[in-house]
Amino acid sequence: MIGASDFTIGIEEEHLLVEAGSGALAVEPPDAMLGECEALAGGQINPEFLKCQIEVSTKVCGNLTEARADLVRLRQAVADVAGRHGLAPIAASTHPFARWSEQRHTEKERYDRLAKDLAGVARRLIICGMHVHVGIPDEDLRIDLMNQVSYFLPHLLALSTSSPFWQGEESGLQSYRLSVFDSLPRTGLPERFESWGEYQRMVNRLMQAGLIEDATKLWWDIRPSARYPTLEMRITDVCTRLDDGISVAALYLCLLAALLRLKQKNQRWRVYANTLIDENRWLAQRYGAAGRLVDFGKGKAVPYADLLEELLELTHDEAKALGCQAEVERARGILKRGTSAQRQLQVYRDALHAGMDKPAALKAVVDWLIAETVNFAIPQ
Repeated sequence: MIGASDFTIGIEEEHLLVEAGSGALAVEPPDAMLGECEALAGGQINPEFLKCQIEVSTKVCGNLTEARADLVRLRQAVADVAGRHGLAPIAASTHPFARWSEQRHTEKERYDRLAKDLAGVARRLIICGMHVHVGIPDEDLRIDLMNQVSYFLPHLLALSTSSPFWQGEESGLQSYRLSVFDSLPRTGLPERFESWGEYQRMVNRLMQAGLIEDATKLWWDIRPSARYPTLEMRITDVCTRLDDGISVAALYLCLLAALLRLKQKNQRWRVYANTLIDENRWLAQRYGAAGRLVDFGKGKAVPYADLLEELLELTHDEAKALGCQAEVERARGILKRGTSAQRQLQVYRDALHAGMDKPAALKAVVDWLIAETVNFAIPQ
């Protein structure tokens, strides 16, 4: 039987490209830039739906140390190449002041079809996320763990929030990205399935009806990857600080390992109705790690900080066994320093308090994002 030590991990991050001087989104980044990135990193740096976006993907990694080293290399490669073209990447799930109506999608068959099928909804997608793949070869186990770990997705979202602004305004949300993404079909929490066969039958029905070409068009918060034998967590914003993202990825990995341990003892996490988990999803989206989530076992809302301590206790043995105890426990540092969303808002408000006008204050947020995206110092 598979053990947690057999899990592999891969991380995908979507970044925005901005003009280094103005901080505005790069509507038409030069084609040569992507070619240079591909030369440095092979197939690990790719275009995204909008021309102002770029995606980096780690190799299949045996542990979080390998994944971190690969992400450092990829982020630095994009920053170096972009810099030669007067651009810079920012790891944020929305841009502080960009207008979606000014953006253009990448000219590629898949993206052309997406733009046509989703119309105005697609044109609003100047949003970026972080996807974490955990390799689980057994297909039925993949489905079983997806059913159980869905409970914890709002907890992971709260730690990752990086999208408080939308088109130059404070949205009032810590993750406005999800509000945009949820306008697409086949998003949100996944269905519950009894087996891999039941899941595959549903995918086949959608394909036979001509609704989707393949399972990559299921944009759930978590899904069995259509390309790899992995369980792909997709709910999170992209973290501005690289090590915040590593901490979130480590916590996801260890939650799966803890659920596997329970399964091997003939136990399991209680599966709650999606309606209940959706309430926590909204609370995480709205208030992030500074708010409360509902503990459905206790039947009441509790501070997120208390829930995080319970998660760290639940995953303690797995984090130690998988060699990522420091990465998991660094989640406490995210709470102490604030998520990217909280810190962006603080930069913005401090700039206004210092006498800057609104456009200058928003530009200050972009400058902060540029610097933090390539800040690889491990926080304490």
